[in-house]
Amino acid sequence: MNVSLAKDLSVYQLVMGVQAPPKPLSLSPATLLSLVRAQIDLLIEQQIAATLWVKLPPEKIWQLELARYQSSVGASSLIYTCQIEESKEDVGTQGHGDTVSKEDTVTRGHGDAKKELSASPPLPVFASSSSPSSPHHIPVHLPPNSQLRRENFLMVLSPQFCSLILAHRPLKKRKNQTSGKVTTNKNQPLLIITSVEGRIIQQVLNGIQQALTPESSPIIPADFIFPTVPEPALMNQLLAKQLLRQDEINRQIITVRTTKLQQQNQELHNKEQLKDEYLKNVCQELRIPLTHMKTALSLLNSPNLKPPQRQRYLQMLNTQCDQQNSLITGLLDLVQLERDLEATTLESVRLSDIVPGVVSTYQPVAQEKGIMLAYTVPTELPPVWCVSGGLRQIVINLLHNSIKFTPNGGQVWVRARTQADRVQLEFRDTGIGIAENEIPKIFDRFYRVRTTAADDHGGAGLGLTIVQQLLLRCGGSISVKSKPNEGSTFTVQLASVSDSPGAIATGNE
Repeated sequence: MNVSLAKDLSVYQLVMGVQAPPKPLSLSPATLLSLVRAQIDLLIEQQIAATLWVKLPPEKIWQLELARYQSSVGASSLIYTCQIEESKEDVGTQGHGDTVSKEDTVTRGHGDAKKELSASPPLPVFASSSSPSSPHHIPVHLPPNSQLRRENFLMVLSPQFCSLILAHRPLKKRKNQTSGKVTTNKNQPLLIITSVEGRIIQQVLNGIQQALTPESSPIIPADFIFPTVPEPALMNQLLAKQLLRQDEINRQIITVRTTKLQQQNQELHNKEQLKDEYLKNVCQELRIPLTHMKTALSLLNSPNLKPPQRQRYLQMLNTQCDQQNSLITGLLDLVQLERDLEATTLESVRLSDIVPGVVSTYQPVAQEKGIMLAYTVPTELPPVWCVSGGLRQIVINLLHNSIKFTPNGGQVWVRARTQADRVQLEFRDTGIGIAENEIPKIFDRFYRVRTTAADDHGGAGLGLTIVQQLLLRCGGSISVKSKPNEGSTFTVQLASVSDSPGAIATGNE
């Protein structure tokens, strides 16, 4: 059977064109789904063999309702499914404005009710309309730019019962400030109309009949008589089913919202715990130097203190003051970094412009310890993305650690190279190394590698935390290989400028 429309039409305009039209209600897509399900429930329970005119979303949750009805009532039913014909312009503009492919709809079903539709074709719930196995499923071809793109409906026609459920998304245009193009707001609520009045349904059918192409087959038997007033028993049952279906969807929505609130509460609780733990660690770290300073001061007051001992306690005071200052400075730097990092833009920078200068700064420190310090950074390496000033800070922190934890006479190498689409920067030393069970902890705030009292290297334990935060922001990563007394290798992976900075930032938020 061939059914096509020669001209455009709008079911919503047909309904609103009758005398004393029903008042549309602004409702959610979930409510539309509950109305459709209640209607199908009634038809199945009463075994009403009807002709259905439908244009519903292509998602499975909607299409299964039609399949449920067809499988229950069987061959005595007839379903006309309205389909938008795809034009060449549609192919080039899918996903923009109101242009979507084929069976375009205004909303998704429950579960996806608040999302916009993709341009994917409907699920194959029914067999192909050209197949002999589906003579009771008839596609109705609509013009490519049909106003029905903004409408969904289910119209039931039978001698016992007729009804119409219609959803319309009003066209609310707004101008894009950058492109100047007019786009539509797809987050508006739906205007939903339900009716069992024969005059309204007759008006819709008359409009469809007038829009049909001359070669289209008749859409309804000539002797069909619309029931003027639905049976009260059917209306009571329909109302009861609508209430049950709406209650079911409301309970599902409440469950989803409750689960979401529980997740949010758990996240807030976790953040509070992390904050408490963080403050606890801060206080503990700040207390340690103060305890040492207080001890040194009390010993300095001893009347029998010898000059070498006095000098040792004064040196202890000086060391602990430096440690306290290092902690406070590191904390301020970390707080400032975490506060400003998201707003910081990425910039293109070359390793050859940063690494040599930092290495030369640390050469005197390395020479003082008898450490061989060398670097290899080819000038032809591609530039990388990093936050402003971030690459220098990364190199300084990692190189400082390598030299600090490498004994006198050791070696430190800095090497850069490309690896696939990334740029790799490696810091390798012959230092004291890190135990395997400590490696996962070294990026934690205030964590310091355990050493003997004689080899206490001090520091705030925040350098690697800052390095990791900077790398996360610019789409980079860091890995560690180390063995005690054999040295460590820190490997930094950075995104080359061939990658989009926007995609890098978004992917790591």
